[in-house]
Amino acid sequence: MGVTIHPSAIIDDGARIGDGSRVWHFAHVCGGARIGRECSLGQNVFVGNRVVIGDRCKIQNNVSVYDNVTLEEGVFCGPSMVFTNVHNPRALIERKNEYRDTIIRRGATLGANCTIVCGVTVGQFAFVGAGAVIARDVPDFALMLGVPARQAGWMSAFGERLALPLTGNAKTTCPHTGDRYLLKDGRVTRHEAES
Repeated sequence: MGVTIHPSAIIDDGARIGDGSRVWHFAHVCGGARIGRECSLGQNVFVGNRVVIGDRCKIQNNVSVYDNVTLEEGVFCGPSMVFTNVHNPRALIERKNEYRDTIIRRGATLGANCTIVCGVTVGQFAFVGAGAVIARDVPDFALMLGVPARQAGWMSAFGERLALPLTGNAKTTCPHTGDRYLLKDGRVTRHEAES
């Protein structure tokens, strides 16, 4: 299948990019980066040395994925969303030894212009709305909105809001896939429909 790289992109020696991936205009991938199969890196994307990107991730235009960020399979990074890797940066103080790990779990969506403050984990299939600021861990399937972000509901793996309360015990079924979702003790779990 191969990798498609636009002539204006810079791919440093040592970078690993999986089959079927596409790297678009003016992107820069550093030599230590590990990028999976069938990924798309949009225009002006930067990928640092200590970055792992899983298969089938989509990183839209103007996103910088800095050192110590891990994206699991199928993560969507909306246009101009922001990652950080230092909690208290100063131009006059070197803090590269203080980078904090940020993990975005499988299938999560990070909306346009949102900010993910370093050191957090965003749960699988969570949905961070456009412009939200995430400074704490996000549960699986959570819908997060606002500045600072607060949980506003639950999302299905299909990407639709689930008819579940924020707390308590409840269950619902995704009308698109037939998957069943169970809310118990502040956590949502998914039981996939049989094929």
